[in-house]
Amino acid sequence: QVQLVESGGGLVQPGGSLRLSCVVSGITLDAPNIGWFRQAPGKGREGVGYINTGHVDTHVAIAVKDRFTISMDSMKNTVYLQMNSLKPEDTAVYYCATDAPRLGDYYWWGIGFGSWGQGTQVTVSS
Repeated sequence: QVQLVESGGGLVQPGGSLRLSCVVSGITLDAPNIGWFRQAPGKGREGVGYINTGHVDTHVAIAVKDRFTISMDSMKNTVYLQMNSLKPEDTAVYYCATDAPRLGDYYWWGIGFGSWGQGTQVTVSS
């Protein structure tokens, strides 16, 4: 059974940084895609970026690619989202998701995500 657990969210001032973690269990990070998504109050869920754990390729949404980076530690089965120069509009619940062990029905970047974490709240405010 695949489980994803996010952590690292919190309250940060504009311009600050946070690193979110997504600990994955039930699969190994040697092929699946792990995506980061966010949902702001009153808005739909949007993709932030993903990493292909087999090729260790990352893709980050244009809107945040100069501030956010995705990385992984396969020994810890963990994927990270480093967020710098945070803005109030980055306030959202952040989720990680995977397309393993089988494709899900939520498609983003042409990838079907089906297993999700519970989310972690990020609030950017002075």
